[in-house]
Parts: sequence; structure tokens; C-alpha cells
Amino acid sequence: MRLLRKLFGRDDDWELDAYAPIRPDQLLYIIGDVHGRDDLLVRILAKIEADTARHPDARPALVLVGDYVDRGDESAAVLRRVHLMDQQSESVICLMGNHERMMLDFIDDPAGTGARWLRHGGLQTLSSFGIGGVTDTSAPEALEVAARQLVQAMGPELLVWVRDLALDWTSGNVVVTHAALDPDLPLAVQPDRVKLWGHPEFMQRARRDGVWVAHGHVVIDLPVAAQGRISVDTGAVFSGRLTAAVLHPSGEPEFLQA
Repeated sequence: MRLLRKLFGRDDDWELDAYAPIRPDQLLYIIGDVHGRDDLLVRILAKIEADTARHPDARPALVLVGDYVDRGDESAAVLRRVHLMDQQSESVICLMGNHERMMLDFIDDPAGTGARWLRHGGLQTLSSFGIGGVTDTSAPEALEVAARQLVQAMGPELLVWVRDLALDWTSGNVVVTHAALDPDLPLAVQPDRVKLWGHPEFMQRARRDGVWVAHGHVVIDLPVAAQGRISVDTGAVFSGRLTAAVLHPSGEPEFLQA
């Protein structure tokens, strides 16, 4: 915390004084937004596996903050990989991001929500599942056909898994969610929309309860843990860098990057 005071501190900076150290209940690896970069996901998982060798007695948990799909060309491969990881290990926690939510909205209401999703990376996701022939200006009938094709390409097991993804996960004084928490509300009453889409005050004001929020969604050049926020979205699809935070039950946070 002394380092944080040097970087961010002011005499009246109650946020820093109020915060306890980051203390999850177990060793945590938290991976930021993948956005269809399966190549980077494979590389960061290899780095995490190598890092766990430094902690032979730990029982680490691996948390992914969501946004597995859209923008990148390998969205289908990413979805299938993280689904398989989740199925194979109870220590893997996969959260929902706003891009998974937009994909589900497209499936449920292609005419009403399809244009928005396709403008924000949905075209690449459809292509990764072998589906083409639509744009954000396509007629409702064409969007409905594409939605049916996506359901068929995903298959019932993968689709149900995406629908059931959690919006947050907690360990010790660390809450992991995709986008944000309202800094004035406890976790129990946080709106789902805030967890998925963010909050205007989240990046401006620290919480007063000592809870650290690990999140993606907001693209930053370098990962950072400060003022109650652990930010891990380094814009993999734009920068070519996928980041994972390493949080210890005792000790300072670290970051891995692929």
C-alpha cells in the first residue's frame, strides 16, 4: 500500500487508507477478455501452468472474466475451449461478459438486437462457426436464419452452458466480475447490467468497504491493481496481449502476459 500511496496518494485519500491488502482465500489466476484470440488463450494458460509450479502446495482457482467471443476470428474455438475447461475442473470459473449477453440476445431476438451485435464483433463470431451471408443491415428474415444456424452450430450443451454463466465470483475480499460494480452498493444488490456493462463511477471512485474488484471490459495499456480495482483487460484482439492477474492469499499481486 505504500507504493500505491506514492503513485496515487493525497493527504485526503481515504480510499487508500481504508483498503486492506488483497487477500483472496486461495491463489487466484484471473484472465482478462479473450475476444476470440484462442492463440493467446493457449499461451497464457501455458504460462499459468508453469507459474503454478512455484506454488506446489496451493490449490489455485482460475477465473475468466468473460468476453470470450466477438472481434477475434477464433471465437468458436475459445468458447469450446473454456467450456471444456469448466467441465473438466471445479477450480475453473467462467463468468459472462457483455459480448456473451449480446450473442444470447441475438439468438433470442435476432431482428431486434442483431444489428447491434453484428456491429460490435458478432460477424466474426458467426464466421468462426461457419455462418455468413448477413451484415448489420440485413433484413430481419436473414438475421433469423443466421440465429437458427448459430444455435445449431453451437449445439444444446454449449448454448445452455453460456446461458448459465455466472456474473460474479468471490474469494476472500476479492470479487471478480466482467465490467464493474456500483461503488455505493454491496454485492448482494448489484444490478446485473452493471456487472456486464459497467458503471459511470466505477473507475472514478473506490469502494469504502475494502472489497477489491477484479474486472475486464475496460481496455487499458497495462494491467493495474490500485484503489480497489484490479484491471486485466489489455485489449487482446487489438494489442495482441492477453493478461492474467496472479493474486496470492498473502503477498503483492503479480501479472502474467501472453
